[in-house]
Amino acid sequence: MSIQLLNIGFGNMVSANRVIAIISPESAPIKRMVQDARDKSLLIDATYGRKTRAVLVMDSGQIVLSAIQPETVAHRIVQHEVDEDTVEA
Repeated sequence: MSIQLLNIGFGNMVSANRVIAIISPESAPIKRMVQDARDKSLLIDATYGRKTRAVLVMDSGQIVLSAIQPETVAHRIVQHEVDEDTVEA
């Protein structure tokens, strides 16, 4: 299994294989989850001061904030899988 890096904006990358969920940050429970991660030093803010548009939950328990839309992040993951399948074929 190779490590697939996922661009989450501004040249920041995360391991695509370790992403559990991609969530919109608008609801109160998600805002609490982000604050809890911040309090426990498990938050990685990759927004460069811009508005948070996607919250990535990692299998390590860390929370990553991104300034790009959840749909865009999900599309990039799917595109990685399609590209890898094409290379293997």
